[in-house]
Amino acid sequence: MTTAENPRPPFPPFDAVTAAQKVRMAEDAWNTRDPVKVSLAYTPDSVWRNRAEFLSGREDIVEFLTRKWNRELEYRLIKELWAFHGNRIAVRFAYEWRDDSGHWFRSYGNENWEFSATGFMQRRIASINDMPIAENERKYFWPLGRRPDDHPGLSELGL
Repeated sequence: MTTAENPRPPFPPFDAVTAAQKVRMAEDAWNTRDPVKVSLAYTPDSVWRNRAEFLSGREDIVEFLTRKWNRELEYRLIKELWAFHGNRIAVRFAYEWRDDSGHWFRSYGNENWEFSATGFMQRRIASINDMPIAENERKYFWPLGRRPDDHPGLSELGL
């Protein structure tokens, strides 16, 4: 397991290659839907704003993600690098999920990330909007887990 004592490369300052690596690493982790695993990418005192919810620390992150993935079933996420500078990265993303009644949604958003010198995310600010979609409007069909390398990204999908 990675801890605060073990650095988490790539490290800031980011360039186009290392920023894109961080984005894909985050996408891959979130697609596991494993709250503990995901929380380990953040500093122990990481600060989040997710929609209108404010979190602080890994324990809050685990609790939040557990609630999220108990509600957002069949969650599949794609992230795309938007911009980077120094220790900050901006991404846009879209994910598809269904509720326990079988209604499908696509959630669109933007995130601003700030990293520690050791490669852990110390701040995450996310703005997200949900859009109901019909099941036949879905675009993400890979098996649950990591998005295959040959699956189109957001730009290729017109999202």
